[in-house]
Amino acid sequence: MRIAIDAMGGDCGPQVMVDGAVRAANDFGYEIALVGDNDVICLELEKYRWSKELITVHHASQVVGMEEQPAQAVRRKRGSSINVAVNLVKEGRCEALVTAGNTGAAVASATLILGLLPGVKRPGIAIVFPTLYGISLLIDVGANIDPRPEHLLQYAIMGNIYVKYILRKQNPSISLLNIGKEESKGTELLRETYKLLTDSGLNFIGNVEGRDVFSGRSDCIICGGFIGNVVLKVLESIAETTTAFFRRELEKSILTRLGAWFCRPAFLALQKGTDYSECGGAPLLGVDGICIIAHGGSTAKAIRNAIKVAGGFVNYKVNQRIAGEIGKWERRGLLKLSA
Repeated sequence: MRIAIDAMGGDCGPQVMVDGAVRAANDFGYEIALVGDNDVICLELEKYRWSKELITVHHASQVVGMEEQPAQAVRRKRGSSINVAVNLVKEGRCEALVTAGNTGAAVASATLILGLLPGVKRPGIAIVFPTLYGISLLIDVGANIDPRPEHLLQYAIMGNIYVKYILRKQNPSISLLNIGKEESKGTELLRETYKLLTDSGLNFIGNVEGRDVFSGRSDCIICGGFIGNVVLKVLESIAETTTAFFRRELEKSILTRLGAWFCRPAFLALQKGTDYSECGGAPLLGVDGICIIAHGGSTAKAIRNAIKVAGGFVNYKVNQRIAGEIGKWERRGLLKLSA
């Protein structure tokens, strides 16, 4: 298995990306293609022990910055590390790619260069997160901020496949994120989507509210990219804020510090359970290739785990399963063919 890494992406750049790639190569035996400035990457590689059979470097002369306009930058900087990495997948030289760079650029590049799976109208970014009863999936968290009901239905179909084969949950429960549980709640988009999901044949359990996200009631939560991105940012802040609150309170006296020492195993378990780096990266579902988008502030551990996610995506043939399922729905006339 060969995976391309956008080594210039992310807040910390090549230092973290190379470290994570070396860890993944050593731990999983994957072949890694590091894409970016050849001199910079080779300098970073000198810090580690790695096999030349597993890690190669592909030079890219340009980088898309985190603040650049995604679509414009992707078209203007054809030699950027994200474009070169995506083209390696397009050409069949790599089976997947991982990036922690500009999310919009990753979505634009993957969509423009790889295209979409047959029948898929819009790609969606999916994230996994911990709940009271295991792991759940949320889609979309930023790829499509102006969806139509049929787009959300396709997200449900794709999310159902991902949860079934990657999270290993048979007959996943699907829900729609809304401001109330009643069918009549929400915007026209949500009400129409509710009807489509009810008639879909999926294990649709209805609407869930924001307070239900962490309950574990639903294995797969569907929403538009705007709302999903807001939820994502809230999820990211929970671990940091909770840790800061606990630390502040536990350091107030000798007694609370002593109590913290006895509770340390529980605190460490809580920290691990809410650590985004354990999940690695978010798959861009619907594109005709495998693209895993990691957090811009990812650690080397997160990059290593994002590469692991990419490997699982390849091994379980998730894209082939999505394309096959979408095709079945279209043949049965259950999906609108409009964009």
